Amino acid sequence: MPSDSLPAPKQHMAGGHRVDLPEVTFGRHGIADAAPASQHGRMPDALRNLLHPMHLAGLCTLGAVGMSLRWIAGAHPVLAWSLLGAFAIAQLSHDAVRRRSPRAADALLLLMPVLALLLLWINPRVGTAQVLLVIWTALVASHWSGRAVVAAIGLSGLGQYLLMLDYGHSAPLTVTLLYTGFQGFAAVTACALRNAEDSRDALVRVNADLLATRALLADSARDSERVRVARELHDVAGHTLTALTLNLRALASDPQLRERGELRIAQQLCGELMGDIRGVVQAMRDGGGLDLTNALHALAAPFPRPRLALQIAPDLRIRDPALAEAVLRMVQEALTNSARHAGATTLAVSLVQHDGCLRVAIEDDGHLHGAVREGNGLAGMRERIDALGGHLALATGRRGALRIEAELPA
Repeated sequence: MPSDSLPAPKQHMAGGHRVDLPEVTFGRHGIADAAPASQHGRMPDALRNLLHPMHLAGLCTLGAVGMSLRWIAGAHPVLAWSLLGAFAIAQLSHDAVRRRSPRAADALLLLMPVLALLLLWINPRVGTAQVLLVIWTALVASHWSGRAVVAAIGLSGLGQYLLMLDYGHSAPLTVTLLYTGFQGFAAVTACALRNAEDSRDALVRVNADLLATRALLADSARDSERVRVARELHDVAGHTLTALTLNLRALASDPQLRERGELRIAQQLCGELMGDIRGVVQAMRDGGGLDLTNALHALAAPFPRPRLALQIAPDLRIRDPALAEAVLRMVQEALTNSARHAGATTLAVSLVQHDGCLRVAIEDDGHLHGAVREGNGLAGMRERIDALGGHLALATGRRGALRIEAELPA
């Protein structure tokens, strides 16, 4: 089938971003052409976060609470608007803060119920302030564990009950249980949405892993076929041409045929054909090896962040499939760590072959929170490299990010 008639790349969702992962790794337009341009969506991160369904619902609710301030502000309008504004800022900035510092983001989550309860303290009779606690519960359920969410709902409910009881509300327990039920519903909805997004992202990453592995397998199959054809040309055609050359040489020793022009032309053509076959065989052997560009771009395609910046020499080829897989898994682990722990936007990967060794350098532009701790992923990376006779070094870059350097025998 001609490459122009291949089906268009299919689109998958990953973290709310559309990425193009081609289902076909053969043909003229493969993963290397499609994945780099599609790894980042065109929509800015801030706008993309605002358009998330949970954030849109929260913003609409904040607007309704703001409209009701003329009833609950009472004698403290400035304080009421200040509390609502601080709550809104904490909600809208939470995701950006979490990418830089999870602890600071958790501090914002702890501050938000205090702001809502202070707004409730101004006038406990109207329930608009309790609605802020429902928004806060949905946000908490998106990031905290189930036990922490239950504890948070319980403490906020206790705060609501005590404030209304101190104010002399006619039915503090009933109102508290009512809004606590709303909080529980918001928590269950947020947890279900988070689980669905996690499952979707996991499936997309698995699909990208399969595409990357298939790209390596396809390249390995083509390389094996190339070597087989080169060997056949050398062994079969070379053997036949050698026999033909010897027979022509024997004919040339005959005095009656020595001066025939046809014999000299046949000898010349045979020599040129032998040289051409040797050149073709050498070119096929020199052009072998696995090209990692396709596989690495396919692996990074589902990640909206960080963006993969590859620095690979065009003539770099890896002949050992085990070595290629080791590099692939190194980059995969680095992408996962950068996305989860460093808040990086770019992951730079450099592959250099020098003096019979493949040198791999990986560093992102994020910032580590604390010292480098070698977990299961980095330990598996080290074991894989040690099995190939290589060496792995972990360090902290100039910007405070994790830098991974490996040297493998090529």
